[in-house]
Amino acid sequence: MGKGYRLNLENRVQHLRSLWKPGHCSRMEEDTDFRIRFSSLCFITDHVGFCGTIKSSPSDFIVIEIDEQGELVNKESDKLVYEVSKVLPEPNTLAKKAKLDLQILSFEETSNQEVSTLAGSSSDDHNFVPCSEKEDTIKDRTYKGEEENVDVLGSLLDEKTNELLNQFACNIKEKWDSKTELIGPSPEFSLGRILDKNQRATLHSAIRQKFPFLITVGKNSEIVVRPNLEYKELCHLVSEEEAFDFFKYLDAKKENSKFTFKPDTNKQHRKAVHHFVNKKFGNLVETKSFPELNDSADNPNVVITVRFRIKAHKHRKRSLLESQGRKDIYTAFTLRKENLEMFEAVGFLAVKLGVIASDFSYAGLKDKKAITYQAMVVRKVTPERLKNIEKEVEKKRMNVFNIRSVEDSLRLGQLKGNHFDIVIRNLKNQINDSANLRERILEAIENVKNKGFVNYYGPQRFGMGRKVHTDQIGLALLKSETVKAVKLFFTPEDLDDPVNRAKKYFLQTEDAKGTLSLMPEFKVRERALLESLHRFGVTEEGCIQAWFSFPHSLRIFYVHAYSSKIWNEAVSYRLATYGSRVVEGDLVCLDEDVDNEQLPSSKVHLVTEEEESANTYAIHQVVLPVLGYNIQYPKNKVGQWYQEVLSRDGLQTCKFKIPTLKLNVPGCYRKILKHPCNLSYQLMEDHGIDVKKEGSHIDEATLSLLISFDLDASCYATVCLREIMKHDF
Repeated sequence: MGKGYRLNLENRVQHLRSLWKPGHCSRMEEDTDFRIRFSSLCFITDHVGFCGTIKSSPSDFIVIEIDEQGELVNKESDKLVYEVSKVLPEPNTLAKKAKLDLQILSFEETSNQEVSTLAGSSSDDHNFVPCSEKEDTIKDRTYKGEEENVDVLGSLLDEKTNELLNQFACNIKEKWDSKTELIGPSPEFSLGRILDKNQRATLHSAIRQKFPFLITVGKNSEIVVRPNLEYKELCHLVSEEEAFDFFKYLDAKKENSKFTFKPDTNKQHRKAVHHFVNKKFGNLVETKSFPELNDSADNPNVVITVRFRIKAHKHRKRSLLESQGRKDIYTAFTLRKENLEMFEAVGFLAVKLGVIASDFSYAGLKDKKAITYQAMVVRKVTPERLKNIEKEVEKKRMNVFNIRSVEDSLRLGQLKGNHFDIVIRNLKNQINDSANLRERILEAIENVKNKGFVNYYGPQRFGMGRKVHTDQIGLALLKSETVKAVKLFFTPEDLDDPVNRAKKYFLQTEDAKGTLSLMPEFKVRERALLESLHRFGVTEEGCIQAWFSFPHSLRIFYVHAYSSKIWNEAVSYRLATYGSRVVEGDLVCLDEDVDNEQLPSSKVHLVTEEEESANTYAIHQVVLPVLGYNIQYPKNKVGQWYQEVLSRDGLQTCKFKIPTLKLNVPGCYRKILKHPCNLSYQLMEDHGIDVKKEGSHIDEATLSLLISFDLDASCYATVCLREIMKHDF
């Protein structure tokens, strides 16, 4: 993957001693210091590991979001310039052309352009058929009831034009079937000007039924026919018969309908099909993989099912006038920040743009002590307005780019994952380990590359303070103890700085107005809470109102932190109790291709005694529930453990719904193991000499490790590194 930046290792080594020994499998004990609690979590691998220092500087830890199409968001895009909103009265006719092709809408009223994708049937893509025979083949494969659509061409087009259209279609198909590449500009065929709008719409539909490998483009009443390259691309992945049926399904737009590709045992091929459909038509449909019933567990046949997204389906039904009348403006951009907390960055942008923090949406949270790139969308702000504050933003160690108009906000989890480029410095052997350090590093990386790592939520999920962590605030909110949650939020660390002095003053006096005068301007969250407390008072009702000064995503963040902490403890207990065996009562994921936590309960299976005996499932399929009202628990010792913990924390009757704060926590399922992808590494000295070659003799204390890898959404690089190094940070 392209980096778009250069890592400079020279003059950046800091000799910091390692702080913690690797942990051992054990049930976690209560402790006020989270670092001690985290160090007790189990590992899945058994290598020795090594010690080192991460995040010596923000540039040693670079995080780049990977969007749903698999692209790095830090890439500059010529297509996504902010001037796009100046060109078109509607922002939805250019940037998403490939997806809008399927909607068969006329845009003449707003942009003088019509676009539609043509879906129909054709001959098998592996057999070459002469042109005249192909026409017969197409007619033979036409579904019943479609003859009317085909005959429409004869009634609306004169005989000469109809003949030329058929000849154009056959020429395109012959070149594709003979593997001949189309050289030069894409060939076109004009049907001429059709003045009647209804006739144009009928022609679009009729051609779509007969020639799935063509598209029509309407401009100034003229209809132009071109090759449908998306159809050709899909035929490289599936049979032409499947491609035909898929485009027919898209064209029908039947609510609650589904389309299923043929069974497939090749996981990589299935991923390619998933990627194609989501990249081209992701705003219309979603894909899921399901194993065929009564199939072999070792090499199962899996089918990919496609269905319309409910939101997208409703959007297609909206009239053009509704779309034009919508008041909200959405502007997407890529945010680069350095050594800056994400919520602080959002708060700063909100002030400069004259909006509130909740007008920003994002797919995931990012580290503070790092250089991070992530996609964002801001509501009520035009691309030009965001462009105007670029210089001010740079002073805050931020950059905004790839600015463009979009149709909606982002949602949490709307990403494929993250790419990491990390420098680990001051490499050393573990205490009392005299083995060759280079061999230890190689052994550790290869072990985790092959076996994976325990998919814990990372320490940054819980805050890095020693006194109070976000999970404690989340627990108080779940118990509707809003005053306690506020006081936990303002609990100071043992540091003498303006922020902690202000927090200490508030806890001593409950004087919100006085604390505001002490709290630094850059502490946006603290000041927002204090302003509400000054207005409503430090009472139960006042604190409820104060929490509403935070956007919903931040209020739910604290509750998720508590659920995440319990999940970490649960998976460590499960591995300590049962190891890598899949046992009766375990929960397993039946969808092999799922890469995130959006796993419905219908795809979670309870392992039976017979399945345990037959070793039907592997450890990488095991999931555990993240707390919520819509999950089931394992039916073994782990399930009992969950109930004991909920009772311990006073949540035995908790419904995971907090009406007063408008928070609902349905819960989800999370795989207990994950693997890093596209992993590469390089051992280097301070001055950048590659020391990976055999026979190199160097002072090991000067070694640094540059390691790069991709992780799925909601996976943590620090957790992966912990498994590799057997070393806590």
